[in-house]
Amino acid sequence: MSIKLFDSELKIMEVLWEEGDLPAGQIAKILKEEIGWNRNTTYTVIKKCVEKGAVKREEPNFMCSALTTREQVQNYETQELIGKMFGGSKEKFFAAFLDEKKLSKEEIENLKQMVMKLGS
Repeated sequence: MSIKLFDSELKIMEVLWEEGDLPAGQIAKILKEEIGWNRNTTYTVIKKCVEKGAVKREEPNFMCSALTTREQVQNYETQELIGKMFGGSKEKFFAAFLDEKKLSKEEIENLKQMVMKLGS
C-alpha cells in the first residue's frame, strides 16, 4: 500500500499501531494527553486518514482500525526518500547513512547478516 501520510496523520497511525483498534474518542483522549490536540483536531485528522484509506472507521462508537502497517508506511517513506534525495540509489543512501555514524561492532555484524540474507 503506497499512501503518503503527513506527520499529523502518522500520529493517528502510531496510536492505532501501538494500541490496536480504538474508538475515535479514545484516540482523541490519548492525543490530548500526549501532544495537546483537541477533539476536533483529532477527528479531522482521523477523517483524512479514512479518506486516504489508511484507517477504517465504523459504528459503534466510530471504532477505528489501521488498514496499513507501520512496515508498509516505513517502506513507502524510505523509497520516497531514496528516490528524492539519492536518485533512487540504495547504495548512495547507505553510503550517506553509514558515513554519518560510528557503528558498534554489534550493529556492523547485524548489517552484515542482513546483507548476507539478501544475497541468498
